[in-house]
Amino acid sequence: MLAKWKPTDVKADYKVEINRLKEEIQNADAIVIGAGAGLSTAAGFTYSGERFERFFSDFEAKYGFHDMYSGGFYPFPTPEEQWAYWSRFIYCNRYMNVDNGTYKCLFELVKGKEYFVITTNVDHQFQKAGFDKNRLFYTQGDYGLFQCSEPCHAQTYDNEEIIKDMIEFQENMKIPTELIPRCPKCGKPMSMNLRSDDTFVEDEGWHNAALNYECFLGEHMDVFGEPTEEPHGSGYCKGLKEHDGQHILFLELGVGMNTPGIIKFPFWKMTAKNENAVYACVNYGQAYAPDEIADRAICIDRDIKEVLQNGI
Repeated sequence: MLAKWKPTDVKADYKVEINRLKEEIQNADAIVIGAGAGLSTAAGFTYSGERFERFFSDFEAKYGFHDMYSGGFYPFPTPEEQWAYWSRFIYCNRYMNVDNGTYKCLFELVKGKEYFVITTNVDHQFQKAGFDKNRLFYTQGDYGLFQCSEPCHAQTYDNEEIIKDMIEFQENMKIPTELIPRCPKCGKPMSMNLRSDDTFVEDEGWHNAALNYECFLGEHMDVFGEPTEEPHGSGYCKGLKEHDGQHILFLELGVGMNTPGIIKFPFWKMTAKNENAVYACVNYGQAYAPDEIADRAICIDRDIKEVLQNGI
């Protein structure tokens, strides 16, 4: 049972662990990548310091918060001010080309392999780096999508055009009132498609991605069995393969303990249940594995960028 598992630091020589990870990537029949916020931080998506000062110094001076994350929870007095902040935030973290090569490097490592990505990140960087969208499951939403704040219906809307208009026409940290996004069906305010409470919209694309992930796991290991339905449109699911003895690498990158039930705990559990599976964790300051899978775990306590670009 997961409740009884105690994380155990795996102390090993860095070069030995890097070589083990190289070998696993080369030899795995399938690679399941689980990515958290630490991967985007390593790629340059920092929410404080110089990057915050460059784009939000006026907001800091007026409202008193000192990083982008805190700004996302600030009770702005008007929607015009709220969307002035969020439009800059979304533009900086979704539409600007920030990646320092970390995501691209990861793609080069796995592009010829059978892979699938599950991520709690919402910045769209996997697709920008070249990953196949049918092999991606963004569990927590996307900065590039709006939804009804109610929500009155389960649909999301691309926001790139209106976000860029908010950037262009905002003055004194306010957007024009006419740019405040409203639901095209009920007229209520729109909100970001981010999982923060029970109003989060799981649209058709979200459900297709969830089913594609289920299918991928079912094709390579005895976890789910036959999927209950086929995904709508073109997707990854192609019917189960013979998977006896397949060598699966669960590669976890930058996943912390904020939402461990999405990636970390399932990776531990699936590794434990599949004797040919290996669990690898690359995470600066948080690289560990439970005792039950320690003999099939690779834990690298280093910066992800350093490991991907200079190690593997």
